[in-house]
Amino acid sequence: MSTKYIFVTGGVTSSLGKGILSASLAKLLQARGYSVTIQKLDPYINVDPGTLNPYEHGECYVTEDGAETDLDLGHYERFLNIPTSQANNITTGRIYQTVINKERRGDYLGKTVQIIPHITDEIKRQIKFLGNKGKFDFVITEIGGTVGDIESLPYIESVRQLKWELGRSAMVIHLTLVPFLSASGELKTKPTQHSVKALLENGVQPDILVLRTEHNLNDGLKKKVALFCNVAEEAVVQSIDVPTIYEVPLKMKEEKLDITVLKKFGMTSSKEPALDDWNHFLQRLNNPKQEIEIGLVGKYVELHDAYKSIAESFIHAGAVNECKVRLRYIHSEEITKRNVAEMLSGLQGVLIAPGFGHRGIHGKIEATRYARENNIPFLGICLGLQIAVIEFARNVLGLQGADSTEMNEVTKYPVIDLMEEQKSVTNMGGTMRLGAYACEVKKGSKLFDAYRSELIYERHRHRYEFNDKYIENYIKAGFKPVGINPESKLVEAMQLDGHPWFVGVQYHPEYSSTVLKPSPLFVEFVKACKEIRANL
Repeated sequence: MSTKYIFVTGGVTSSLGKGILSASLAKLLQARGYSVTIQKLDPYINVDPGTLNPYEHGECYVTEDGAETDLDLGHYERFLNIPTSQANNITTGRIYQTVINKERRGDYLGKTVQIIPHITDEIKRQIKFLGNKGKFDFVITEIGGTVGDIESLPYIESVRQLKWELGRSAMVIHLTLVPFLSASGELKTKPTQHSVKALLENGVQPDILVLRTEHNLNDGLKKKVALFCNVAEEAVVQSIDVPTIYEVPLKMKEEKLDITVLKKFGMTSSKEPALDDWNHFLQRLNNPKQEIEIGLVGKYVELHDAYKSIAESFIHAGAVNECKVRLRYIHSEEITKRNVAEMLSGLQGVLIAPGFGHRGIHGKIEATRYARENNIPFLGICLGLQIAVIEFARNVLGLQGADSTEMNEVTKYPVIDLMEEQKSVTNMGGTMRLGAYACEVKKGSKLFDAYRSELIYERHRHRYEFNDKYIENYIKAGFKPVGINPESKLVEAMQLDGHPWFVGVQYHPEYSSTVLKPSPLFVEFVKACKEIRANL
């Protein structure tokens, strides 16, 4: 069959959950046997989120092919259990950059380059790129921002054109909010009506409305929305708040969203979605046998989305271990030598989060020292590994002032240094060591216990690395490399001897963790924390 295109737009307010809705619908269609992919169109002019502050944008997610993308791609992978790529996230910056490059080459033969048709044509080309590969029955396209935003207009116009060009092979799902006014005790549909009106003013009629709500919507209210917004009653779908995002596909199944979508495309599916594995995961997630608390030490902890993939990986790993993982977000700038014991008290594990720059480094070093000295299970990710290396150099190897050249360019002991290939880099965007790389795992290590393989592939996002000039010092003192890149010989993972569980990794295991394939390293870390809890 020809590829079907589904566009997901949002109205009223941002952060309604377009990404989760898109991923949930994709999950249901996938569970019915269809091949599905999801892409995100972001209306900001940055070429990618790689240079964006986490306070601005949350986590920067990295794909296997080395693209720095929106965090929603993490949701897509976690739900569908299939990798995304650079083609799954497109920004206005990329669109304009491509069009300007074409103009500079003379591709437009001297024509005046305009929003319509040149920008919209490029948007449409990027949208149809995944479908043209012929691998997918459905391409779901989430459009970032809110209908009515100036920056979103070229995307909405492109959707209008594609609906006209593709006919019955394209549809629009519009996600809006039905707020509850506690003063009057009423659910209000007017914001939804205005949102749809804004979409109609741009020439786009939604085919399905999904209404976010805190309270169940009655049939009368759904009928009213259908009447005012020109959609069939069965195409008005409720999306009520749920305890975990992983219940959303089941709620959408109850609302028959997937069936409505198939009907709109003139398709039928007699079999029920195969969700046994998903339900099994939810059963374990919702019925933990014990609870543990792990400290996530970072400098962006005010915004939990900055560590979204890490938090979700703990949910996956917790379910495997039949254990609820409570995360205590600890601001590294607040940790000192004096208060570290108090700040980390009662924890069964400590994770030092990835990041860049010198802010909060001293607190991370103190937290690492405390975990090392007090036999608390420890996992350091990316910068977290580097912090463990610095802490060990200062407090065990006696290399006073040891540091990373990222923090101190003139340190006497640069135990962490800029990668050789990074030394000539001047442009910051998209130039780090990005994407999946091989790692040879040492047998008998905690890493091997986790992966049960001597060769793994994990995703990276860094410029600095362990300085192998000091490798013998570390090996003699018992902090040993247990993961090495076979080509560059870069140290990918280190483990401390004589400690219950102390591992640092240069890569990001959280990026590859999904519901049906949790990160082995997170699973093993949670298992170690759980055992510590059991022995208290």
